[in-house]
Amino acid sequence: MRSESSGTQNRDAPRQDRSTVNIATDNPIRKPEDDVLGRAKVARSFAEQVLSLDVSEGVVVGVLGPWGSGKTSFVNLARAHLESVGIAILDFNPWMFSGAEQLVESFFVELSAQLKVRPGLAEVGKDMEDYGETFSGMGSLPLVGPWIERGRLATRILAKILQRRKEGVGVRRAKVEKALTALAKPLVVILDDIDRLTTSEIRDIFKLVRLTANFANVIYILAFDRVRVESALAEQGIPGRDYLEKILQVGIDLPAMPPHVLNKQIFQAIDNALSSIKNTGPFDENVWPDVFMEVIRPLLRNVRDIRRYAAAVHGTVQDLDGQVALADVLALEAIRVFLPDVFRQIHGAIDGLANTSGLSYGTGGDPPHLKEQIDRLIEAGGGRADVVRALIQRLFPGAQRHIGGSHYGNEWKGQWLRERRIAHEDILRLYLERVVGESLQAFSDAERAWALMADHTALEGYLRSLDADRLQDIISSLEVYEEQFAAEHVVPGSVVLLNLLPELPERQLGMMDIDTRMVVTRVVYRLVRSRKDPNEIEAAVREILPQLSTLSAKDHLITIVGFRKGAGHKLISEAAAKKFEGDWRADVRSATVDTLAKESELLWILLQAKREADPAEPLIVIPDSPRLTLALLRSARSETRSQTFGSRAIRRSARLAWDALIELNGNEDTLRGRIETLKDSQLDGFDELLQLAEKYLGGWRPRGFGDD
Repeated sequence: MRSESSGTQNRDAPRQDRSTVNIATDNPIRKPEDDVLGRAKVARSFAEQVLSLDVSEGVVVGVLGPWGSGKTSFVNLARAHLESVGIAILDFNPWMFSGAEQLVESFFVELSAQLKVRPGLAEVGKDMEDYGETFSGMGSLPLVGPWIERGRLATRILAKILQRRKEGVGVRRAKVEKALTALAKPLVVILDDIDRLTTSEIRDIFKLVRLTANFANVIYILAFDRVRVESALAEQGIPGRDYLEKILQVGIDLPAMPPHVLNKQIFQAIDNALSSIKNTGPFDENVWPDVFMEVIRPLLRNVRDIRRYAAAVHGTVQDLDGQVALADVLALEAIRVFLPDVFRQIHGAIDGLANTSGLSYGTGGDPPHLKEQIDRLIEAGGGRADVVRALIQRLFPGAQRHIGGSHYGNEWKGQWLRERRIAHEDILRLYLERVVGESLQAFSDAERAWALMADHTALEGYLRSLDADRLQDIISSLEVYEEQFAAEHVVPGSVVLLNLLPELPERQLGMMDIDTRMVVTRVVYRLVRSRKDPNEIEAAVREILPQLSTLSAKDHLITIVGFRKGAGHKLISEAAAKKFEGDWRADVRSATVDTLAKESELLWILLQAKREADPAEPLIVIPDSPRLTLALLRSARSETRSQTFGSRAIRRSARLAWDALIELNGNEDTLRGRIETLKDSQLDGFDELLQLAEKYLGGWRPRGFGDD
């Protein structure tokens, strides 16, 4: 097998370039040309050995192997050679019957019916039927199987049974023996899948074989799992093996499949399962070898297991449509198919599997239930606990600490999400629930945005095409790609994000939520600092600033790179920062009322420009405009959030940055006059703001909080 992602040959990687799909069902092969295990030669030798036996008193041979080891396929290969030399093959399916009496009746009816339709064997078939009816009950024979003549009436059957019973079993048997002895070639009777029967049914089958095994020219080929049958035949202290050895004259144990052959079959089956799927998901060649050898390979014992596994893989990978890392899916599908008890526990262990050590920093350790979830998962593995431990080790790094491994902090979550690893809770839930949660949907959109980050027009068009209410989460998800931010992303990414900021809808925040401005500036800060060199960052800022559409956007960028106390990250020289700030204040002083009124952060812009102004600079003059006053009140409004101890309810109350408004207007009387002018204007949509402002003018202040 090979990986298409690297272009190098890698026998351990699933191939994803086939154009057709061929998912093998759990059916045995029927033709030598379908033999992929190289057993055709052994099967031919077995058939020749069977034909060389002395069949004057009948022969019973066994094809022995564990369940799923390919016994039926082996028998079919042997059958092909037997039929090629003119041997008549009769099949009896014991699954179709139950109970000793019905089994015996049906056996003779089925065989006689098959013989009757074969040239030269009709007489033998009739004698076999007569002999079998001697053992029948008094009711009608069961009309089942493809060879039974369904037209006989129950009354005729009953009459024949009564007549022949009078003649005795010995006479009927002698006729059968005579007819069989006269055959030029022996008959072969195949009884397969005996090990799938119940214990009592297995015993009935072997009683039936003992009853008929010494017929001349009859060769029984029995296919079964030795361990299962010996266990069923054991009785009253007598080992089942002793009983079995009295019945079988010849037995062949199917050779174990060499590990390299089984591996080859697994890889080919995975290839076939994935071949028609366009998007199989990201594939990590570094992860795959360990996942295969420690999780998948120990659970696949034979060809039947491989076929079951491949069928499961095809459906799941196709359903996930590339949203989960392929190696992770392949591992979990092996658990789902072969360790279902463990798989059922995974959903209840999501916290233990996906939470990182960062969850418990400062809390005195992990909550006990996290390790308990992992312990239950391993316990569910029973004798394959080693596989479950390997699953945790390879697929869930965050949970390694619960089994004596390394600790992984929250900083790893971004990488796991970016790589679509199930180590991230959202990806694990997607695999288990097939439902894309809001956070994962945001990341999927961010993934698309990241692909467009170097193209200003494409990035802006894509983000503006999305639901505005979801943009904050999408922008926040871009932080996952911080390690991949490059020079070509800095200018277009920063321009688009900062220009979008005023258009993002306000959200009702919880106690621990960060506001929209912080979400955007965090990403922009990470973009800009990716250039590292101060001169390169300064050059990028000079390129970005003219493309920003608002004064607030320019202020955010200058703050990020500059030296403002408590906010600046000092990414450029102090002299360059002062020059950017001075130019920005000049833009504020020259801005028209229309320009200022459109600023969502107007109060902060004007206050910043006033407070930081150099003594040599002209004073900031605030025009007495109702539109500007309304814009100032809107930008001064905020919401306080509080919680009562022991309650989850969040209380919200509106407030104004009243002291800042007074500072900007010079005094409260000037502010009062401008609010009165606003009241007399024809502007709409400020009733709630005016009511709040009048409360402040009347002397009201929020209790327990200082003003800005």
